[in-house]
Amino acid sequence: MNTPIADFVNNYTKSNKARLHMPGHKGVQFLGIEQFDITEIKGADELYSPEGIILQSEENASALFSTKKTVYSAGGSSQSINAMLYLAKIRSNSNTVFAARNAHKAFLYACAKIDCDIHWLYPEGSSHLCSCIITDKILAEALKTAETLPFAVYITSPDYLGRMADIKSLSAICRQYNVPLLVDNAHGSYLAFCEDNLHPTALGADMCCDSAHKTLPVLTGGGYLHIAKDDLFYFSERAVQAMEIFGSTSPSYLILQSLDLCNKYIYEKIRDDLSACQSKIEAIRSVMPVPDVSQEPLKITADMRCVANKDVFEKNGIEPEFTDGDFTVFMLTPQNSDEDFAKLKSAFSQMQIVKIICENTPAIPRGVQKITVREAIFSQSETVDVEKAIGRICAAPTVSCPPAIPIAVSGEEITTQHIELFEKYNINHISVVKK
Repeated sequence: MNTPIADFVNNYTKSNKARLHMPGHKGVQFLGIEQFDITEIKGADELYSPEGIILQSEENASALFSTKKTVYSAGGSSQSINAMLYLAKIRSNSNTVFAARNAHKAFLYACAKIDCDIHWLYPEGSSHLCSCIITDKILAEALKTAETLPFAVYITSPDYLGRMADIKSLSAICRQYNVPLLVDNAHGSYLAFCEDNLHPTALGADMCCDSAHKTLPVLTGGGYLHIAKDDLFYFSERAVQAMEIFGSTSPSYLILQSLDLCNKYIYEKIRDDLSACQSKIEAIRSVMPVPDVSQEPLKITADMRCVANKDVFEKNGIEPEFTDGDFTVFMLTPQNSDEDFAKLKSAFSQMQIVKIICENTPAIPRGVQKITVREAIFSQSETVDVEKAIGRICAAPTVSCPPAIPIAVSGEEITTQHIELFEKYNINHISVVKK
């Protein structure tokens, strides 16, 4: 597996050329990595018109992920979410997307940009903001009863708690109605390289976005837009153009090198490393005194509702990905050290379990949309105290990050149900449309 981007930059740093081009640091070290931070000089190719080293590297990634086309993102999954919705919308006369309610706020902003409507899909019996597993039964009923078919179905899998949708079944339903299935797979880049390929594009998704930096050894901001091998809707033809519409004209070559080098890691080591990592995770799961609700191979989600000493992880020098009192999420990869695993195992052994289980987090609100998402986000707005927001219309989504899932959707009327969740996540002020 070659690494054309990293090789080019390494050779350039050794050439000792006068850097009379951007960026302004000229390779002088402040952070210590400036020498590798370049721009689109001769031979460096262009991310949105790739013909040389970037195209070669993206083709390497496409081969590794077994896709029709893989396009690099230097703007994380957010850029790819924008591109996915754009590509799906321009091929359809519909202006509506069906989406699971636990979508990231980047999805809302993307809908505002392309000016589309959202029909939310809700799970059966969910009681957590992050959990919104849509079954094939729910989707089939939604499509069957729709006055107009959507231009796409959009789900998040794995979700923030590590729960995974049955993408094969959802894909089969979407195929019946000739509607593309789009998946926010931000947390699941590595799933393509597990013993069983669990990547969305291998299971029937037409497009998906991966945040490579979340679970692969890639710098923050590195991601992929994947087009499935069969490419039934010809998304690959305009994929690069779509990414350019929503991306910076100055993409980070540090991120591109990181993605490029990750190809070599995937090719040479990842499967063995994943297997060893999963064994360590299973060893921890086997001694956990609380349930692990995650279905994801590299994620542990501890149910903390019956734990008295909820600060046990902090006391053991552990920084989790996310915690809200009900669940604490740990994202583990082969790059975690044996010491990291030992600390986590030790913390679980120190847990104090009580019989009284706290009440569930309030369910995902089912708000009433008063104006469109675009109208709300582009409106004149003001910030008010949460307790004064009942009856007002949500403007920009206000949400803790993580998990970055909007409690109130832009354009919705805020209700007492929303207020319960705002208070749960310690959100005291929210943005509302000016009267």
